[in-house]
Amino acid sequence: MGTETMLYEGKAKQIFSTDKPDEVRVYFKDDATAFNGEKKGTIQSKGVLNNSISAFFFELLQSEGIPSHFIKKIDDRNMLVKKLSIVPIEVVVRNIVAGSLSKRLGWEEGRRLSRPVVELYYKDDALGDPLINRSHAAAMDIATPSQLDALEETGLKVNAVLQKFLADKKLLLVDFKLEFGVPVQAQSAAPGGQVLLGDEISPDTCRFWDSTTNEKLDKDRFRRDLGNVVEAYQEIWSRLGGGR
Repeated sequence: MGTETMLYEGKAKQIFSTDKPDEVRVYFKDDATAFNGEKKGTIQSKGVLNNSISAFFFELLQSEGIPSHFIKKIDDRNMLVKKLSIVPIEVVVRNIVAGSLSKRLGWEEGRRLSRPVVELYYKDDALGDPLINRSHAAAMDIATPSQLDALEETGLKVNAVLQKFLADKKLLLVDFKLEFGVPVQAQSAAPGGQVLLGDEISPDTCRFWDSTTNEKLDKDRFRRDLGNVVEAYQEIWSRLGGGR
């Protein structure tokens, strides 16, 4: 891995080239950010836990017919994935009111929604990833109608699979963020084919609450200075069967 080139560094991960042009290695960092990078810190072993949790969820979703960029977990901090040309839209699916939705609508946090809500956000750090709708996406020419259909439909499928699975683990899936991309073809280095689920699925990108106590077991513990951040991530991994 020492001869690989770092292609991109984000808030929580680094992306490296491999000997295959259509595959990349993802390294999970311990860095933590919140509020579009305004708050920064380090959560010891977060990268190890998020790598394991994400691999677990990608394998679960693939077993349910939901394709993703995931190929395999390499080691504690590294994952091999298909190289994607990212669609610059974040898909957020909400089941319970929390975070920005509570502030936007003036609804109390913890209120259960009568149906899942799907939101689209334009991926642009400089703009703070603003909320958009399908008309915005079409006018900005950042996704085709069929891609938008796939993003929304996949978001709801992921929600259904994870909600059912996590209920047996005494966990509520409050909301979560997904990112998508189109695989980069090896020969042309151009995107082609179906839209795939990418990025990660972890306590960094999902809100998980204990279904009995509503205790927060995700990055909100970092955002809100609640303490026991690592313990919350470890609890999620433990409930998924980690370490057994």
